[in-house]
Amino acid sequence: MADNRELRGGSDRKRIDVHQDHELRDWSTKLGVSPERLKEAVQAVGDQADKVQEYLHRPERSDHEHPTAPRKAGKAGTSDKSASGKPDKPHER
Repeated sequence: MADNRELRGGSDRKRIDVHQDHELRDWSTKLGVSPERLKEAVQAVGDQADKVQEYLHRPERSDHEHPTAPRKAGKAGTSDKSASGKPDKPHER
């Protein structure tokens, strides 16, 4: 549980409970984002503060790229075609 008042440090301070007004306010201020943006980040990656911080401070993606979509492997500007313009591998039937 993210807001276990029995815990006085450690793991409880590494989690964000967006259902607690004081945590939402404090974490939003600390991370420099709106409460709505913080809720979105927690929804996307969970309540671990380090994961939320990584999510919030990653480079921006284009509008058409979904945050959970896998990134394409390989170098930019390359394709699966050889220099002749034909596919590297013949199509199997």
